[in-house]
Amino acid sequence: MREQVVDDDLRHYVETAILPIYDRFDAAHGRNHAEKVIESSLGMAQMFDVNINMVYTVAAFHDVGLLDGRETHHLVSGRILRADNQLLRWFSSSQIEIMAQAVEDHRASAAHTPRSIYGCIVADADRNMDIDVIVTRTLQYGFANYPQLGRDEHINRALNHLRQKYGRNGYLRLWISGSSAEKALHDLWNRIDDSDSIRRLVADRYDKLMAIGCMHHF
Repeated sequence: MREQVVDDDLRHYVETAILPIYDRFDAAHGRNHAEKVIESSLGMAQMFDVNINMVYTVAAFHDVGLLDGRETHHLVSGRILRADNQLLRWFSSSQIEIMAQAVEDHRASAAHTPRSIYGCIVADADRNMDIDVIVTRTLQYGFANYPQLGRDEHINRALNHLRQKYGRNGYLRLWISGSSAEKALHDLWNRIDDSDSIRRLVADRYDKLMAIGCMHHF
């Protein structure tokens, strides 16, 4: 299959009008995160017969709804995409609706299968499986939202989150079989199953974050 390339004008629009929105967010959801999701999405897209411009746009818009907070950011992201009339330069109304639904479906806790391959691609591309990054973000979230907790409580909260989201019976799901994300998730299962090792890792990361004063940078 011939590799597809994103339209230059679309890329320019996204890089000048959409990606700067991510500069307002925390480090875990900043521009670097958006660019990684775009890169991963474009890589996975080569496996399928899809519109590469749609894949690119879905990835670029997937978290812009964080402007209104985390809880419903996926729905807000979809509304922002639908309302962006500039996209009519490259897409039909029906394509815009497919992309908006894909953005809405990307959240890890979503209870339903994404409604299109575009939702599957961005959902899997959005999953960071780096154990050090996951543990750091989990602890920093705890520091910011549960400052009253002590060391052991923060560690236990982080461990519970890891099991609930990334564990073998966790709620995080992947949709593209055979992807690098799927292999990485299986590796994560094994890490989390080793309870002594994962506790040591979380405790070590906690102590390092405290030592360098990174308690409130989530």
